[in-house]
Amino acid sequence: MSTAAVTDKRRSSLRSASLPKWSPWAIAAGAIMVAVGIGEGAGLTSHIQWGLIAALLFVLGTYVIASAVEGRRQAKDRIATSLVWVAFLLAVVPLVSLVWTTVKRGVKVLDPYFLTHSMGVVTDSEPGGGIYHAIIGSLEQVGLATLIGAPIGVLTAVYLVEYGRGGLARAVTFFVDVMTGIPSIVAGLFILSLMLMADLQPFGFAGSLALAILMMPVVVRSTEEMLKLVPNELREASLALGVPKWRTILKVVLPTSIGGITTGIMLAIARIAGETAPVLLLVWGNSFINNNPFSGAQQSLPLYIYQQYSQSSGSTAAFDRAWAASLTLIAFVMILNLAARGIARWKAPKTGR
Repeated sequence: MSTAAVTDKRRSSLRSASLPKWSPWAIAAGAIMVAVGIGEGAGLTSHIQWGLIAALLFVLGTYVIASAVEGRRQAKDRIATSLVWVAFLLAVVPLVSLVWTTVKRGVKVLDPYFLTHSMGVVTDSEPGGGIYHAIIGSLEQVGLATLIGAPIGVLTAVYLVEYGRGGLARAVTFFVDVMTGIPSIVAGLFILSLMLMADLQPFGFAGSLALAILMMPVVVRSTEEMLKLVPNELREASLALGVPKWRTILKVVLPTSIGGITTGIMLAIARIAGETAPVLLLVWGNSFINNNPFSGAQQSLPLYIYQQYSQSSGSTAAFDRAWAASLTLIAFVMILNLAARGIARWKAPKTGR
């Protein structure tokens, strides 16, 4: 036998069989058809049950077929990939379903009139009205909370990363960790206790204080991680030139990490924009437009949604207004997240030449 023939024989013995590239799609289609058959036969009316059965059959089918054709080692690799895809779908499908349901139900009354009018002369059971007063209240309350929480959070992170040593830094880190996990109702109760001690009536700024408490730990954690990513060589180079440390932080460290810091602040704003419990305790809600957050009750979008939905029994108008306000709030949070991504990409350090 020639040398070339021996080499070809060795290569063919080392080369194992493999499934075609379209095999995952075929297995998934077969799993879906079998799941539909099982669901119909067993009388299962929920499509969620059908989907879970299909996911289980997809993973098992992938392992069985891959073991028979490619061997157990490659089958383990394929089943790991299948589990990743199943987990991804389990996370995405509820999100897509939520957004689709909100858009489908929210567009019924979402128009310029709805965005530019309040509920001042309309009862909850009547059609009409809008969310202008809730938009004004949310923007003012979240804006004031950002003016309070963002600077404090950034300065706290700067202290922990650049100056924090000893027991005080450990205590601050501990309390930041505790504040990260506190329920929003606790922050509302804390501000409410101060209001009762000072004999104050509900007003918008009280809600801003509670939202700022919820915002600060998020800003501290995100800013702290961004500051840790700044190379120490930049700090050392600036200090070697005789620049004071505070000026190094202001001119070198913060500008280098400004993209990530801004992203963290925007995400913290998106987090507090949907809080209802503190606003319900401290702001109370108002059917009329109140542009002064320091006097009188105000409205906000999360509180408006809660109140309209709680009054929606027997009233289609209130139910539609609740879904339309939910769609507006989702759009607001989505815009903030897109803005955060844009700022992060714009301020990201340039790589290459």
